[in-house]
Amino acid sequence: MEVSSRSTRFERLLERTLFASRWVLAPIYLGLAFSLLLLLVHFALKAASLLTGIVGATSNDIIIGLLSLIDLSLVANLVLIVIWAGYENFVSRMETPGHEDRPDWISQVGYSGLKLKLMTSILAISAISVLEDFMHIEDVSDRHLYWAVGIHLMFVFSALVLAVMDWLASRTKA
Repeated sequence: MEVSSRSTRFERLLERTLFASRWVLAPIYLGLAFSLLLLLVHFALKAASLLTGIVGATSNDIIIGLLSLIDLSLVANLVLIVIWAGYENFVSRMETPGHEDRPDWISQVGYSGLKLKLMTSILAISAISVLEDFMHIEDVSDRHLYWAVGIHLMFVFSALVLAVMDWLASRTKA
């Protein structure tokens, strides 16, 4: 009886400690939130550069500049998705019930959904990068272009494999 009681106490202490360890992730998510400020500064500098260079710019230069801004916004969205969904799934629920600006998807995105959202964001970012290369095709080596397209296709393949794996997992649960 005594040994069982001690092992049960030890087990409860161990489980509480392991459960509390999830809070180690909180500073990581806070650091990611601060990284959004870095993206904002970079976005502002890029937008200012685009605006000041508009006079002598070609339409390709403007399109590439705009694609760079879109790329930065996609990265910022990706960081936000990781922060919110990661915090909600792995640390604690955000206490924002009934807040008019709370996106509905926060509490609905599980780990599987988070992986797919990450992959689709990475795909969009990669596609923009490949498109930028095609916009400057005369300045880009064939080797660079082959690698860019190949890497993008690997992202596409990875996203498809993840989607199929999640689909199969959901079917086996049902």
